[in-house]
Amino acid sequence: MKTRTTSGSPFEDQFGFSRAVREGNRIIVAGTGPVEPDGSTTPGGAAEQADRCCALIIAAIENLGGSAEHVVRTRMLLTDPADQDAVGAVHRRWFGTAKPAATMAGVAWLCRPEWKVEIEAEAIVA
Repeated sequence: MKTRTTSGSPFEDQFGFSRAVREGNRIIVAGTGPVEPDGSTTPGGAAEQADRCCALIIAAIENLGGSAEHVVRTRMLLTDPADQDAVGAVHRRWFGTAKPAATMAGVAWLCRPEWKVEIEAEAIVA
């Protein structure tokens, strides 16, 4: 049985996806951009945007019965390699105790031109 959650991002309805889906003990969180409750982009640099992405990811995981400790995989997509240290530091703050398998990769663009980072995650709830 699948359970879904939403974050309220306008892209969820526009593109037809859920923020996260839980099936059994596995929670998969979609690529999460720095979207504020009003649909605007989180102001600031890559660190501020990554912090917002992580907050949305953890909220989705918690809505489906998990926690940051259950995260086993993350993927960080950056538009500028110069932001890797800033985003990595935010990742460590949110997921450092869980120490998930992680990928950080550069991409040419994200859904909005002002986005500097997008993050996805997977969790397994024991």
